[in-house]
Amino acid sequence: MTADTASEQQGETTGENSTTGTATNAASEAAANSDSSGQAGTEGEQSTSKRGRPKGASAKKTRTVQLTLTVTGTADGNWQAELKHGGTWVARGLDVPASAVSRAAKELHDELSGPIDDVINAAREQQQAKVAQLEAELEQAKKALAELES
Repeated sequence: MTADTASEQQGETTGENSTTGTATNAASEAAANSDSSGQAGTEGEQSTSKRGRPKGASAKKTRTVQLTLTVTGTADGNWQAELKHGGTWVARGLDVPASAVSRAAKELHDELSGPIDDVINAAREQQQAKVAQLEAELEQAKKALAELES
């Protein structure tokens, strides 16, 4: 039998009116909800006091490291990398192959690899045009040399 049921039965047997029984029920509930120090409170108040970190405890601070990798390329397809740790240069002017730049961009993110591959492809096409032009010049120079020898 619970405290509420006991007070209702007591109210019925003694002939008390319903307001007195309700007051007794409220007093019983308050006593049931009180904590060990004897203070009354609702369940919501008790749960909020126990949530979070204990007083005096500080949050753990995550140490961050700032590294800046800069990769620059030219229209000729020459790529260089520089690495900075905070304010200190770790490496500067390192030659990097275009294929390594393309692979690294693909590993990092698809949104990076698209524009970088476009730049590399444009440089490749430019180099192919330059090779074709140099081959034509070489052919003309060979013809001129052949005429001079005969």
